Amino acid sequence: MHHMKQKILQIETKGRGTFDISNDIQRIVDESNVQSGLCHLFLQHTSASLILCENADPTVRVDLENFMARIAPDGDPGYLHDMEGPDDMPAHIRTILTQNSLTLPISQGRCTLGTWQGIYLWEHRTIGHSRKLIVTLQD
Repeated sequence: MHHMKQKILQIETKGRGTFDISNDIQRIVDESNVQSGLCHLFLQHTSASLILCENADPTVRVDLENFMARIAPDGDPGYLHDMEGPDDMPAHIRTILTQNSLTLPISQGRCTLGTWQGIYLWEHRTIGHSRKLIVTLQD
């Protein structure tokens, strides 16, 4: 018999950039007492995303940001959707090119991330936002 537990995690961002949420997710797993199962993360937004990324060298995330700035530049005159500012349409493109959900295995009460993997919320807007992440655990 499978059991599911769900929690909403509110994450305050400080504007464009990556925010390590690995410890927040593990804390929810710890509180759930799920020893073996799945942890599903779903971000309820169209201008921020979730990524599994290198957690040791922060220049990896700087390079990702610079790459996205080249392929989805702010204020591109070709964008039709510009009512919410020059960073809004690029934020939507960045989200579409990445992902807004992740599923992670849980083993021995831990999210089984690789040695160099971290879970990040990637804020694509230039100003801070309050982001809602639904965390669903299944054992």
